[in-house]
Amino acid sequence: MFHYTVETSKGREEAVRTLEENLKEEKFGVLWNFDLTAKLQEKGTDFNTPFTVLEVCNPEEANQVLSEDLLVGYLLPCKIVVYEEDDTTKIGMPKPSALIEMVQNDSVKKTAVDIEERLIGCINKSV
Repeated sequence: MFHYTVETSKGREEAVRTLEENLKEEKFGVLWNFDLTAKLQEKGTDFNTPFTVLEVCNPEEANQVLSEDLLVGYLLPCKIVVYEEDDTTKIGMPKPSALIEMVQNDSVKKTAVDIEERLIGCINKSV
């Protein structure tokens, strides 16, 4: 499966705040907190699903993997989404280990697995 997704009893905004705190503890910065719903509505669509996209990055690890293979930059930063579906808040992300399969570098793949485990830990703590 290319993604990791969990459900939480928290509302979307509370889940986002908690997730941001957990990411900070793990040394991931939130580069962008993007309200996709508001942006699509601003552009005239009738998309009404509450949907937030967080772009997150650990600068030291980003520097490391980019130094090994610049093509990894196509996959950065990592994305975590928080959205509501059927009155349930969900937190999920594409798995870095799945995305990195497109890159032929075992060292970078090892780093992706480590990052994935840490991001999953942040998500699980946010539930």
